[in-house]
Amino acid sequence: MELAFGRHFDHHGKGERYAAEREDCHWCQLRSFSTHRTIPITIVNQVDSEVIPPNFRFIESMVYRNGVEPAENNFRSGCDCKDDLECQYGGCHCLSDLLDEDDGDENVDTMTPNESEKLSRRRRYAYHLHGSKKGLMRSEMLDTKLPLYECHESCSCSSNCPNRVVEQGRTVPLQIFRTLNRGWGVRATENIQKGQFLDRYLGEVITSAEADRRRAESAVSKRKDVYLFALDKFSDPQSLDPRLRGPPLEVDGEFMSGPTRFINHSCDPNMRIFARVRDHADKHIHDLALFAIRAIPAMEELTFDYVDGRSDDLDLSQGDTSDMTRCLCGSKKCRKFLW
Repeated sequence: MELAFGRHFDHHGKGERYAAEREDCHWCQLRSFSTHRTIPITIVNQVDSEVIPPNFRFIESMVYRNGVEPAENNFRSGCDCKDDLECQYGGCHCLSDLLDEDDGDENVDTMTPNESEKLSRRRRYAYHLHGSKKGLMRSEMLDTKLPLYECHESCSCSSNCPNRVVEQGRTVPLQIFRTLNRGWGVRATENIQKGQFLDRYLGEVITSAEADRRRAESAVSKRKDVYLFALDKFSDPQSLDPRLRGPPLEVDGEFMSGPTRFINHSCDPNMRIFARVRDHADKHIHDLALFAIRAIPAMEELTFDYVDGRSDDLDLSQGDTSDMTRCLCGSKKCRKFLW
């Protein structure tokens, strides 16, 4: 790793002669990120001589492949709130699909109709709006699998609207590091608060047919599933949208992604993935947003549950586990196998 790192610093700042080499350099890719100077991503290996796979590329946004069609402009819409306060307490269009959540700490029966309406609108927000917790996901949401509906670039509210958390992007410097027994992992170099947004899972957005083709080509098909995430949160055979009636799109982060591609699985994770919607017309290509479900000290490895608990249903009674993928998370809640 020192050789690759050294070549980057010794040669990649020396003009066009090394332009082609810079294209494939992981450090050059990371240094080109818009957030590099303020919240950098670093790579360290103090365990062995392994490097990030040379055929992998770091990206800052999703890459749409053949057959993936975002909504046409005439189908797009954002909120027409006059200001951010109206987003919080008015009838924000972006929040129209999110059910109200009951805080359990207000006596609704004693409220005036105006107070009740304001409470109802506030409950629609996934995030704390004010104070030291501003921008953090509310605990009631962290314990659910509800989607997040955010304001976006087509909205009339400002870029500072408190309902634009994922849109603001990653705010924590991350470090990709070599673990002792699980390959690469990821940690933050700063403390993370419960409910804080970490980053999105990025990759190539592909059709279900292309995902199946890539699985078939993989030497071990289940290993491919480590990198493939179905965008199936809104799949519905009864939907009026044909893109939601059919097989969902999938995100493949194996060969191009952000740092979250290297986050390991745990049966007792400190993060969870939430589906985040911007424009309602693009639900079929929603974001995969990672949030901390508890406070995470700096330099603790970041993890999420790859199967979101579904391996609880594994049938181990037959005794033959040779074709199953063992879990190496090492937590007290380890389920022994991923699938």
